[in-house]
Amino acid sequence: MNTYTSEQFLNDEFDGFTVEVDTARERADIILGRPPYNIIAMSQRETLRQVFEALDAHPGVRVIVLRAQGEHFSSGGDIRGFLEASPEHVSKLAWNVAAPERCSKPVIAANRGYTFGVGFELSLACDFRIASETARYALPEQNLGQIPGSGGSARLQKMIGIARTKHMVMRAKRVSGQQAYDWGFITECVPDAELESTVDALVDELRRFSPLAQRTAKKLINDNEDAPLKVAIEMEGHCYSRLRSSADFKEGVEAFHGKRPAVFRGE
Repeated sequence: MNTYTSEQFLNDEFDGFTVEVDTARERADIILGRPPYNIIAMSQRETLRQVFEALDAHPGVRVIVLRAQGEHFSSGGDIRGFLEASPEHVSKLAWNVAAPERCSKPVIAANRGYTFGVGFELSLACDFRIASETARYALPEQNLGQIPGSGGSARLQKMIGIARTKHMVMRAKRVSGQQAYDWGFITECVPDAELESTVDALVDELRRFSPLAQRTAKKLINDNEDAPLKVAIEMEGHCYSRLRSSADFKEGVEAFHGKRPAVFRGE
């Protein structure tokens, strides 16, 4: 098993995807690259997890974008691979797919065309999902006599409720980008030609904020997903208290009163 450092992967080649790092823009792109359908192989999921961990440790990266070549994000996984994989390998699938969620940095999924199966599950594990109007979301595993196995139905139910999740999972129904926006599981739905520019704008927006405050907010919101309201409010208070002593908060207050842009350093 390879373990990628924050620098090693920059010059490495991966099966099924590429990585681009632009430190001038503090951005990294993970690009699914097996067009036209960008099928995600079994082994690819573990490598994707390792790359997310390496990018999380990269000091020159503030925001990560998960996108794909061509007209489809991903039609899903390599079906035959499920029959060939060992039970131990299969047991790790959900952990690998959850890598964007565990990453301390903001992760954006840019979806167009088919966003099915594990492609959908990877997107659901990201913080923001930007869809073009061509996007079609589905968890089609019922057609194979299976169910989603990497957090798809679980995450979706948290976002859209039990009735709509049953509609998508038990009937293997496809949902358009606009309907996904109306149901609340994507952040924006834009014309296909505007997908990249919308993602670029979100990357630049997120870079303006304190890295420390962004990391804190992401972890707090994720950790509070299943917490009772009283516990969630208490956890929020503790995080707020810790940030009050940070250099970034001091800079933010001084910049506000000085009517100037803040320069955050993540400290």
